[in-house]
Amino acid sequence: SVVYLQIEAEVQRRKELIHQSVERRAIISKCYKPKHPEVYALQDSFLAPEFLEIVRFCTSPGADLQGLLSYLESFSDKRIYRLPVFTEEFCQAFVDELENFEQSDMPKGRPNTMNNYGVLLNELGMDEPFLTPLRERLLPITALLYPELGGACLDSHKAFVVKYSLHEDLDLSSHYDNAEVTLNVSLGKEFTEGNLYFGDFNQDPTPVPKYIEVEHVGGHGLLHRGGQIHGALPIASGQRWNLIVWMRSSAIRNQLCPMCHRKPELVEAEGFGDGFTEPHTVNLCAL
Repeated sequence: SVVYLQIEAEVQRRKELIHQSVERRAIISKCYKPKHPEVYALQDSFLAPEFLEIVRFCTSPGADLQGLLSYLESFSDKRIYRLPVFTEEFCQAFVDELENFEQSDMPKGRPNTMNNYGVLLNELGMDEPFLTPLRERLLPITALLYPELGGACLDSHKAFVVKYSLHEDLDLSSHYDNAEVTLNVSLGKEFTEGNLYFGDFNQDPTPVPKYIEVEHVGGHGLLHRGGQIHGALPIASGQRWNLIVWMRSSAIRNQLCPMCHRKPELVEAEGFGDGFTEPHTVNLCAL
């Protein structure tokens, strides 16, 4: 049938994306000269003191959700939380590095089908030295906030930086993420408007969805459930860079693919794939 052929074509496209990404990564690794090589490996000094304090609380004996919530800003009953993540100095150096890469003649992949401007951080070689330790740092927090989504065992991720500016991507329409939990950190630069908005959780849309708006604060991150429908309103001026980390729990998604809501049928992938696991491989849902 036509639908079957479309699915086959999409599977093929995704398989090719993986190979193209591996090729780009090899070229970047060989030919690109970083402006700020220090930002490629996570250091405690990049993390806001308040973030380290929250992690300390979450790893202390008797830490509970109620205690954690006193450190976070909560928005409505949608389980959206804001917390300080990075120092201002790190954000500036990181954005400067990303702009340097953007202006280079290196090959660049698109972060996803909705964002045309930005950087896939695994292609810059940041997965192991930066993003895995960041995800592991977040585990004590996500374990308390999202236990039923595998918050204690988020064992893989996909991370990218998106850029919004006046003559490029202005906004992002409603969607939900291929993630159990998403971290979205505002890196700056100067911008006005461009708030995030959040609607329903994808499985239970209401007849009249109630949207809430949340403002971005430099260096601060928003944690939300991947299945929470959300988008970004247009910026009015300046440039906005955001680090997005889709965090995944194979224990949860091996049971049910969060995108097609079926038991995943897997095709092999390199790296973390879409965060599914079979013995010894990481895979993508064939649908």
